[in-house]
Amino acid sequence: MLSGVPYAALPGSRPLELDLYLPADAPAPVAVFLHGGGWRLGSRHAAGPAYAGPSPFSEVAQAGIAVASVDYRLSGEATWPAQLHDAKAAVRWLRARAGELGIDGDRVAAWGESAGGHLAELLGLTGDDAALEGDVGVTGPSSAVAAVAAWYAPSDVAAVAADTGADPTDPATREAQLLGAPPPTVPDAAAQASPVTHVSPGAPPFLLVHGRVDRFVPCVQSERLRDALQEAGVDVELHTHPDADHMWLGAPDAAADALERTVAFLRRHLTAEEDRA
Repeated sequence: MLSGVPYAALPGSRPLELDLYLPADAPAPVAVFLHGGGWRLGSRHAAGPAYAGPSPFSEVAQAGIAVASVDYRLSGEATWPAQLHDAKAAVRWLRARAGELGIDGDRVAAWGESAGGHLAELLGLTGDDAALEGDVGVTGPSSAVAAVAAWYAPSDVAAVAADTGADPTDPATREAQLLGAPPPTVPDAAAQASPVTHVSPGAPPFLLVHGRVDRFVPCVQSERLRDALQEAGVDVELHTHPDADHMWLGAPDAAADALERTVAFLRRHLTAEEDRA
């Protein structure tokens, strides 16, 4: 593993770093992992509290797919779209350094949980959107990805508060902190930050996994994105766990199942050999 590798430097800000988990064989396809935490907390070191044992990133690497677990600016450091700019910068950096790192820059996927799943979805849906590319770090290479796996992600930012029964005008919600204001007061930014807004027929394959009793990001968020992707003719699968809350709480088997599904999905779309298990 390569730990704490800087992928971009910003004046007056901490270096943006990633950890790279490498398979034995090179060049390997790579999944860019984006952590959760409501865009406010979290770090590249964890995939959520359900994975307290062996690192899921190492497990994915053992399946032949490198994982670049990425830190990005949190909402207390910068507001939208800084987080997506950072995620795109990480993809571009990996492509620019692919040869020396032992990865294949033509086989890149996005994977994330919660707020990181939101960013992973946007990587898949805004690869050609110059307005959201930003100028962080290495510029030039494409930030597009070939597949997206997202766990319990907020896909419709403007509707999260209503879906959870919260006050949409509350400036303390996670999405308000992301946008710098409550979504109803900045509707254009809220729409721009919502993956459902960016769905098009050219989107890559999607795997969405969500708990049916998620109290923080209701499952309807993934259902809306699935419906929009299906309508656009995009290859999408939504798998739900009936007893799982956010972060797979309340459903001990959901975490292992989500990881297994994600590994199979990444292998199917990033490697020549399909996982037929």
